[in-house]
Amino acid sequence: MSVERNPEFFAGKGIQIGIIGCGYVGLPLALRFADVGQRVTGFDLDESKIAKLNAGQSYIQHIPADKIREHVQAKRFDATSDFTRLRQMDAVLICVPTPLDERREPDLTYVEQTAKAIAPNLQRNQLIVLESTTYPGTTEELVLPILEKGGLRCPLAKDGNDISTDFYLAFSPEREDPGNKQYGLAQIPKVVGGINPASGRAAAGLYAQIVSKVVPVSSTRAAEMVKLLENIFRCVNIALVNELKQLSLRMGLDIWEVIDSAATKPFGFMPFYPGPGLGGHCIPVDPYYLSWKAREYDFATRFIELAGEINTGMPYHVVDAVAAALNDRQKSIKGSRILLLGVAYKKDVDDLRESPSLKLLELLTDRGALIDYNDPYFPALFKMRHYDFSDKRSVDLTPAIIARYDCVLIATDHSRYDYGAIVRDAQLVVDSRNATRAVKQHREKIISC
Repeated sequence: MSVERNPEFFAGKGIQIGIIGCGYVGLPLALRFADVGQRVTGFDLDESKIAKLNAGQSYIQHIPADKIREHVQAKRFDATSDFTRLRQMDAVLICVPTPLDERREPDLTYVEQTAKAIAPNLQRNQLIVLESTTYPGTTEELVLPILEKGGLRCPLAKDGNDISTDFYLAFSPEREDPGNKQYGLAQIPKVVGGINPASGRAAAGLYAQIVSKVVPVSSTRAAEMVKLLENIFRCVNIALVNELKQLSLRMGLDIWEVIDSAATKPFGFMPFYPGPGLGGHCIPVDPYYLSWKAREYDFATRFIELAGEINTGMPYHVVDAVAAALNDRQKSIKGSRILLLGVAYKKDVDDLRESPSLKLLELLTDRGALIDYNDPYFPALFKMRHYDFSDKRSVDLTPAIIARYDCVLIATDHSRYDYGAIVRDAQLVVDSRNATRAVKQHREKIISC
């Protein structure tokens, strides 16, 4: 039996919230709703995750187990793989991956499968919100038709006027930044766009309970575009500094000094920093969603394509730098022992998604290097979507072990590393992150790239 819920219902207490996808986006969101007293159920296909969550355990480093345990014991949170329980939910939030396929085109398999899982369980007056980053039009063109196959309707309201709707559908892009201690979910404004005005108000009322500010936009397409703009802005500017880093190396300039000095300007400049390539669940992926969609409109996104070309090339630049540094020491990259420091996509997180370190491992292996890695957050690697390094284990960082490698390559600048000791014990250090900037002794061993 369906429950009568007008848009204002979702701003109240006692709401049953289902979150599909208990990963880096979905789990923090679930716990945040539980923090304000709502009853939350996490849905996931991974039975090992379900078991850990219901036992009050965490599998994400920056999410403490005691918080999960607190909400489980208080019966504010549980997890399940039984998607028929979606029928009991007032609101269902979709937080599933949106990767690229082998041709760097959008892979919406997870979104489509999730919508198909919701459809037979959809109830009148339920609120469905897609949070997964995607191209403008996904909610309207892909998710909506699937949900409407059961007979319930959520009509588009292109003129902005209120209309009758059987269920509510909105898009609200996630803005999760794993490991960011300054801006957590509660402090980050939430952009919300509905298929129709009622849907927008319903989603805005729900999210207003957990964030500092809700930013309504006119449509799901606008909300989808907001997320892409945010990450394309970062992608293009990172590509700019990556290109300038390569130029600065040829000119004998320290790009880090240049960036830090430019950042002293109190207006008109925002610092971005170079690295061995892009990583994470957003910046290496999201721009391609828009460039793919743009082709439908006979539009070439030249900035996006150029930025992607530069950023994709950075791991190759780093490997060439390693080869040149070894060559200067009369060594070939083939047969050389190389220690890669850091496989996480950024410092101090246990997140491998799209990490440039994985590409570095592949490229160095292909060129005949004998490569090991160390990462305090990953004692062992495993089979992934595009890589299989399941035979590799993190090696210890003792002076004797460091000294036996022909080159130490810094790919992720974890705070736990003692860079002074690493430089002291290493034969050669290639630093792609400027992690050794404070090291004063043995500078002759360090090659910046």
